[in-house]
Amino acid sequence: MTKTSKSAKVNVILISVGFVITICLATWQTGGNNLKGKNNSEPSTIEKVEIPAKISGRQEQLIEHIGYTVSYNSDWKIPNWVAYELTKEEVKGVTPRGNNFVPDPEVSYGMSASTDDYKNSGWDRGHMAPAADMKWSEQAMKESFYLSNVCPQNKKLNSGVWKDLEELVRGLATEKGNIYVVCGSVVSKQPETIGHNKVVVPDAFFKVLLQNDNGNWSAIAFMFANESGRKPLSTYAMSVEDMQTITDIDFFPALPDSIEEKIESQVDFTKWHVNL
Repeated sequence: MTKTSKSAKVNVILISVGFVITICLATWQTGGNNLKGKNNSEPSTIEKVEIPAKISGRQEQLIEHIGYTVSYNSDWKIPNWVAYELTKEEVKGVTPRGNNFVPDPEVSYGMSASTDDYKNSGWDRGHMAPAADMKWSEQAMKESFYLSNVCPQNKKLNSGVWKDLEELVRGLATEKGNIYVVCGSVVSKQPETIGHNKVVVPDAFFKVLLQNDNGNWSAIAFMFANESGRKPLSTYAMSVEDMQTITDIDFFPALPDSIEEKIESQVDFTKWHVNL
């Protein structure tokens, strides 16, 4: 893929993102605050609420690790999504950061990326479930470096606004007690690839968050083009409903429909400490 065609696709993504963000901000300003006071509190706990629905028409291998679940795409050699719950206690973990990227042992031989694919590619090995969220267990830390949890990511994005959001999530988990996270890749029909194993380079990345604050559920989504740039997080925010349209992924299907429809259609930025 040429740099020109790659740039054109990214521009299309950015234009789409800008459109949905404008709609989200208008919705929030006119009606988003109506979520306050509504009863979204039943039930208060749901097992595996962070796990999206099965993806239709896309390769998907579900793998459960101690710290996260991954929907692995062996056609792309990267995850469709990675989901986990981060708790206040886990944020306090003290396990040292690892650095040993290896293929996921649950992925069949020949179906995984290798570290050689990333060498001299110009792309970072970008964690989806970050190592800093896995400090609570040596095993969780080790598994966060499985290549099934990694995507080719722009270096400045990886160390910039993507990291900013990771830190916000840890702060929210500490404050609220826990946060549910789903993150992953947005891939075009003719993506760039790297290495012998033809590892797909995503055009963008998403992160969808869910919280239950004293019985009130709320959700928010973020999308980042796979390129450098560091703007306020509100620039990248949108409703979960809009993210579902972009990704063709059904988030939080375990929630009762009455709760899911309310929290996925609107965004209350004040619940997420995201400044407009």
